[in-house]
Amino acid sequence: MLRDNPPDLSIDETRYYQPSIFLTIKTMAASQTLPLHTKMLMPQAGINRAFALVYACAILALLYHHFIGLLHSASMVSIFLLLADSVLAFMWATAQAFRMYPTCRQVFIEHLEHYAKEEDYPGLDVLICTADPYKEPPMGAVNTALSVMAYDYPTEKLSVYLSDDGGSKLTLFAFMEAARFAAHWVPYCRKNKVVERCPKAHFGSSNTHRFPETDQLQTMYQSMEERVENVVKTGSISHDYITKEEESEALSRWTDGFLPQNHPPVVQVLLENGKDKDVSGHGVPNLVYVSREKSRDSPHHFKAGALNALLRVSATMTNAPLILTLDSDMYSNDPQTPLRVLCYLLDPSMDPKLGYIQFPQIFHGINKNDIYGGEMRHILQALLPGMDGLGGPMFIGTGCFFRRKVFYGFPSETPEMYQNRQVSHSIKSREVLAMAHHVAGCKYENQTKWGKKIGFRYGTLVEDLYTGCLLQSEGWKSVYCNPKRPAFLGNSPINLHDCLNQTMRWSVGLLEVAFCKYSPITYGVRYISLLSGLCFAHSTFWAIWAIPITIYAFLPQLALLNSTSIFPKTSNPWFWVYVALFLGAYGQECLEYILSGGSIQKWWNYQRAWMMRGISGFSFGLVEFLLKSVGISSFGFNVTSKVVEEEQSKRYQQGIFEFGVASPIFLPITTAAIINLVAFLSCIAQAWKLRSIEDVFIQMLLAGFGVVNCWPVYEGMVLRTDKGKMPTKITFISIILAWVLYLVSSLAL
Repeated sequence: MLRDNPPDLSIDETRYYQPSIFLTIKTMAASQTLPLHTKMLMPQAGINRAFALVYACAILALLYHHFIGLLHSASMVSIFLLLADSVLAFMWATAQAFRMYPTCRQVFIEHLEHYAKEEDYPGLDVLICTADPYKEPPMGAVNTALSVMAYDYPTEKLSVYLSDDGGSKLTLFAFMEAARFAAHWVPYCRKNKVVERCPKAHFGSSNTHRFPETDQLQTMYQSMEERVENVVKTGSISHDYITKEEESEALSRWTDGFLPQNHPPVVQVLLENGKDKDVSGHGVPNLVYVSREKSRDSPHHFKAGALNALLRVSATMTNAPLILTLDSDMYSNDPQTPLRVLCYLLDPSMDPKLGYIQFPQIFHGINKNDIYGGEMRHILQALLPGMDGLGGPMFIGTGCFFRRKVFYGFPSETPEMYQNRQVSHSIKSREVLAMAHHVAGCKYENQTKWGKKIGFRYGTLVEDLYTGCLLQSEGWKSVYCNPKRPAFLGNSPINLHDCLNQTMRWSVGLLEVAFCKYSPITYGVRYISLLSGLCFAHSTFWAIWAIPITIYAFLPQLALLNSTSIFPKTSNPWFWVYVALFLGAYGQECLEYILSGGSIQKWWNYQRAWMMRGISGFSFGLVEFLLKSVGISSFGFNVTSKVVEEEQSKRYQQGIFEFGVASPIFLPITTAAIINLVAFLSCIAQAWKLRSIEDVFIQMLLAGFGVVNCWPVYEGMVLRTDKGKMPTKITFISIILAWVLYLVSSLAL
């Protein structure tokens, strides 16, 4: 057996689906009259191209102005401004690649019956990842698993695998409970054609239609939820909760020596199709718990390592040709999502090199005006459709359907057996379980190509973007499927601290990709396409937004405090170049945001949150990456907490910023807020006294713009008394830092 390849169990025969000549003729005829999907270039493409040409001329003119100024009088101020504007120009130029071919698609599920029968649908393995029962409550993962187990898809072709990278018996217990509840939940959903198949969403919705069994199912769900939450709270499992000897035996593996970072592999089959039945007597999908082996002596490669372990375990058990990856909190919101995927995979007009179908990452529970920009609407609704018109969108970590074969090589090199081989032994058989435990071992990948050429790729904290980029470099294509009803819904951070820390983690991972051997700016533009490579490059260089945002948040304001003019006067023609560039960039982004369904208020909050991420999360990430590059720091993966406190949730729903934590990550924001406010007030006082602000008008506008954006910060520092206010310690340190910056600037300017 080649360890670089999917495990060969050598069990019985290999079976392939070979459609009859009649079905083939029928499919060819249907494709001409009943399409499975349509693709259309969005009308704004022409406008985007024309605007890009005009705006590019303005950028070149500004850069020319900077260079001429440097030749006549070089200073640190002019160098910093040139650096800021050069980075802005680079990020703008790479962003235009998204806008050249924006594409929208539509699928026709009702036409599927003309292309394939249900028994001919490909198998689907769902891979769900969780890592910490205290940061990611097990009930979240349970709801996600139950929502996909109830898909409108042949039960015998559906399998759900959970990776518990925290190696917690609490999570295993939660899924034992889920297995019992699934026997009632799956037939209930299918019988009553329930749309919201996540139990929590279904029972919590005010629009839920009540069926005869609804009250009974809700009572069962609440009882399960109470048991699971009680177990997590106490950290132990009562013997009263264990109903089967098999469950007791599985939980007995957690001995005193079983630690989250040092334990043997655990593969527990909780439900097996063909043997386990639901309450109506029909089969249920396979449900398998996996906790890969951990050892302090072996690298674990974070989420990518967990996904690769699931990839191998699922290959030993079901080896479905389709794979869906999901985060533990990203539950299914549309039971017909797999059928939408088949509309691409079974369409004869599609490129045979189609490797994956990506759905947008939509979040529920976002407050009315989305104060932290958590919807990421501009990225998901405006930019990713632009990639769909090129080689296809990037992989964004969750809500993505893959052909299994994409993980084993180039389109022209993938052996047929990897996509079609079916396992005929019981997934509870001794041989299958032995192989599953073997491939979940931490030594299995040693001296192999796993993580390099096979599976999800290692070397960065953003394994999703990196894997998608390399797959497209190998020749695979992708599709962006964005239906009106979101296919998946997940949780977004509801406090600023978590948002900024998440941004910092992304920044480190993205820069790892930007400066690696397979950087999109060098490798990607050659092996994918120029425009697709630029799209990936734009994303990987996100962290350098910190440079211009930080410079423009501090330098003009400090110069203003020192009565130094650094921009053209209002009477100078170059003044209008600055105004045109600012209004052009902001106007285009605002228009795209509104056209995607957002509001003016949400857009304003989105740009403010982006400024905060830039000056704080991106800046910290950039510094962390530089320290890591020289061996000073070793940044690890921290799971974003999904636990929600009641008081914090109330403030969030009221649109109140949540600070609360005395974290250094707030210091750049609070320091900038103080400097901008003082600079703006001093300029107003100067204008009142001298009756002239022509020399510093742009600086005054920038300071005023900063003050307006920082209003929630001022509230948190001065006006609020609740637990979510800005800690006094952070405010005091910020005042000192602002004073130091002013003293330094007074010597340098």
